[in-house]
Amino acid sequence: MKKEAIKEYLIVNGEIHRTGETDIFEKIEKPPIYEVIRVIDGVPLFFEDHLNRMFDSAKLIDFQIPRSEKEIRRDIKTLILKNEIDKLNVKLLAADIDKIGKVFLVYNIESFYPPREYYTNGIHTTLFYYERDNPNAKVLVTSFKEDVAKVLKEKDAFEALLVSKAGYIPEGSRSNMFFVKGDKVYTAKASEVLLGITRKYIFNVCEKLNIKIVEESIHVDDLDKLDGAFMSGTSVNVLPISSIDDIKLNSVDNRIIKEINRAYMEEVNRYIERNKGEWR
Repeated sequence: MKKEAIKEYLIVNGEIHRTGETDIFEKIEKPPIYEVIRVIDGVPLFFEDHLNRMFDSAKLIDFQIPRSEKEIRRDIKTLILKNEIDKLNVKLLAADIDKIGKVFLVYNIESFYPPREYYTNGIHTTLFYYERDNPNAKVLVTSFKEDVAKVLKEKDAFEALLVSKAGYIPEGSRSNMFFVKGDKVYTAKASEVLLGITRKYIFNVCEKLNIKIVEESIHVDDLDKLDGAFMSGTSVNVLPISSIDDIKLNSVDNRIIKEINRAYMEEVNRYIERNKGEWR
């Protein structure tokens, strides 16, 4: 795989290496398990949830991660301090390399956080016909990422909505999808998608707000009947969708989406305040 680590240092099996002096990425051939965690004010957001998901992904494909939770926590803290990170994504990657064995990498990656206008104006999205083999496992598939990137560039879109053979939309290429009809929010069943950490907290805030979530995928033929839609993810939080190909949506003014976004950001801020001391 291509080298994607940035900043001066990365961690390989608990040891500090200089990013420019390692060839470990070139040796990774089999699709690795990975997780991306957003660091805000020096705190890895929802760290425990991300790590639990990574270990769950490993179980799904019968892979043994060679680091414990305590060791991974220490690795991330070391990386944050060595690279002097305050705001940037950290990637955890576990792979089995021929003639080397299992490796666990912790490193910083290029991170894009949508500017304010994306939230005030909404984003453009496009449909992409594709089905994941194992949607619950977060495994890196390079060809899929390249195909999606090509489509996004052609359609000048921020995200691609994955469409199944039957015409249903379970998720985005790098996000979970939520659709608003009336006073209800629709999203795919847990078994059909990668269980996003942001998705989990959106479910929590909707319960507190008494907003009903219906776990049911939307069909492409029903997109013009929506009152709004938004995507969720590590780097985007709750991001309103203004258009899906030629279909226009007034998501930025939708009351339910605005309430969910406000409540979710309150959860984020509370987590950061609670955990600042541990990562300093």
